[in-house]
Amino acid sequence: MNNINLTFKNNIWIKDYKNGLSNNFSKKFDKIFLEIKSDIKNTNKTLHVLDKNFKFNFNVKDLKNFKKFKSIVFIGIGGSILGTEAIYTFFRTRIKKKIFFLNNIDESQIATLKKKNLSKILFIITSKSGSTIETLSNTFALNIIKKNAKNIIIISEKKNNLLFSLANKFDLFYIEHKNYIGGRYSVLSEVGIIPSYLMGVNINKLRLNLLGCLAGKGKNLLKKSIINLAILMKSKKINNLIFLNYFPELEKFLYWSQQLIAESLGKNNKGFLPLISNAPKDHHSLLQLYLDGPKDKFFNIISFEKEAKEKINLKNLKINNFLNKKRLSYVKNAQKKAVIKSFKIKKIPFREFRIKNANEEALGELFSFFIIETVILGKLLNLNPYDQPAVEQVKVYTKKFLT
Repeated sequence: MNNINLTFKNNIWIKDYKNGLSNNFSKKFDKIFLEIKSDIKNTNKTLHVLDKNFKFNFNVKDLKNFKKFKSIVFIGIGGSILGTEAIYTFFRTRIKKKIFFLNNIDESQIATLKKKNLSKILFIITSKSGSTIETLSNTFALNIIKKNAKNIIIISEKKNNLLFSLANKFDLFYIEHKNYIGGRYSVLSEVGIIPSYLMGVNINKLRLNLLGCLAGKGKNLLKKSIINLAILMKSKKINNLIFLNYFPELEKFLYWSQQLIAESLGKNNKGFLPLISNAPKDHHSLLQLYLDGPKDKFFNIISFEKEAKEKINLKNLKINNFLNKKRLSYVKNAQKKAVIKSFKIKKIPFREFRIKNANEEALGELFSFFIIETVILGKLLNLNPYDQPAVEQVKVYTKKFLT
């Protein structure tokens, strides 16, 4: 996948895992691929969120009064907030507002927020079900629900749930969460687009190039990569997916990817354990294991192609060193290249994603690529990529302990 924003290279060796699976997976992929393209056009399917004709349940003009807030608190958990965190972290140097995320039950964070003038903060509360325990707990702990409050946006399904009933009872600004879009697939729907707009991100550009991986060379690379991943997963010899990240702005995107992959594919004794590893820092803690430990891992290597301005200057120290006049980005890239060379020598499977432009289009393409890849991979392995039955059981147990 090569375009003006992204470069994707696949270096997964599968000779040791094949066992005649390639042809079977290839034929099955072609059938699933057609289903995926049909689902994108179907207004009742999850993947319709990627379609250029996707209709939002809000008008931008209705958000005008919320643009005045200089501070925003996002309250959610999992797919209801991870995508927004990914977008904020990617564009944080451009975003002028103060942003807070309540993405866990953290008493100290609640206590800190309660010291502020909450009436001057915009709260965006998101839960698909409208009854997520962590989201409700944080909302109630802050005691922000008041009649006709003008600093609250609630996003949930329009059905019998607590958040929807609170929006009606207290006359709060409400936006419907489409019932056919699961949380981990919702970042390009109202769930991520409304926060993006209010943070000043160009929402049209974010959704501009979502389907590039479905055509031409993009499709061929997608097919080869997914078949290789399916063979690795089927072999059960590769259990861990390590995101080796050389681009700090994408760290929260990778946590979004972690949930997407873990919840979608971790079923029926199958799945990869996705882990985020920040580089080059982890060269000095985990790289020994990566290179010389168990061969049960494959890697997604993430980096940014453009050179940054920051440069090492040793003139005042009056010493000679090979680091003199080197840009920090050049140093980091040399470290990445050294790891890749070692991976190739040791035949450690990896893929490389290089970001050419840190813009809305690039981030949108990354979101859509991982969504499409994960869905097809799940279907290829006879897994339902849209449910999470084991998690639902834990929610039932939790409610019993609380009632």
